[in-house]
Amino acid sequence: MTDETTSSSLFSDTTFDSLDLPEPLLQGIRDLGFDKLTAVQDQVLPLSLTGRDVVAQAQTGSGKTAAYLLTAYNRLLTTPRTSPPEVPRALIVAPTRELAVQVARDADGVGYHTDLKVHVVFGGLDYHKQRAQLAEGVDILIGTPGRLIDYNKQGAYSLRETEVVIIDECDRLFDMGFS
Repeated sequence: MTDETTSSSLFSDTTFDSLDLPEPLLQGIRDLGFDKLTAVQDQVLPLSLTGRDVVAQAQTGSGKTAAYLLTAYNRLLTTPRTSPPEVPRALIVAPTRELAVQVARDADGVGYHTDLKVHVVFGGLDYHKQRAQLAEGVDILIGTPGRLIDYNKQGAYSLRETEVVIIDECDRLFDMGFS
């Protein structure tokens, strides 16, 4: 298979500009150099942007992370906050710290032109510093299960008014014993 064939099968003909996304998100996408949706984004975004629950499975590098980040950002940017600042409006659970860090990086890129606060928590970093950052307020909370459960049990954040929940690589979480 040639690179051209691989590239053309990965992307659809749909452009991000054709979606009804807030301008700050479109600017973030443009800054990242993206124009056309990938095949998985073309299937997922028309559903998820209307508020439907979606389960997607595709290869690494297919654009799944961008699809769920755009969905979360769209929801948060088009719906006013009704919860206190210490309540995350979106929660993203990732099985490993490496994936959590990557998702946070991607979220910072996509949401660069927004005022939404992204915070990532995982083991191996200063526990109290991460908790203090949670207290300052967060819109999108990304983390590994262990650290998220720990902070939640301590009352560092509440999920009672969380609007969007995303579980990345849920098959790996099940393999790790989380259910």
